[in-house]
Amino acid sequence: MIDVKKVAHLARLAISDDEEKTYKAQMSTIFKHFEEIASVDTKNVEPLITPTDMKLVFREDKREVVLTVEEAMKNAPEKSGNLFKVPPVVG
Repeated sequence: MIDVKKVAHLARLAISDDEEKTYKAQMSTIFKHFEEIASVDTKNVEPLITPTDMKLVFREDKREVVLTVEEAMKNAPEKSGNLFKVPPVVG
């Protein structure tokens, strides 16, 4: 049997008697669905990482030319050392 009041207490929720009856019925239905799922025979079923047939695609690592700090900072409207200077954001 489901102790809805205890679960509500642990979750620090105050529930009425009517809510307790409603939640108890809902949780019983949910647990019945879990029992139905648990009763499915999966002995010959291989575990899946994903529910679809996905192929792992590798790409070749390629060396790329990246900007130096000076090149990246040369068009910055304002900077502070090697950092972009932006207006403060206060939320």
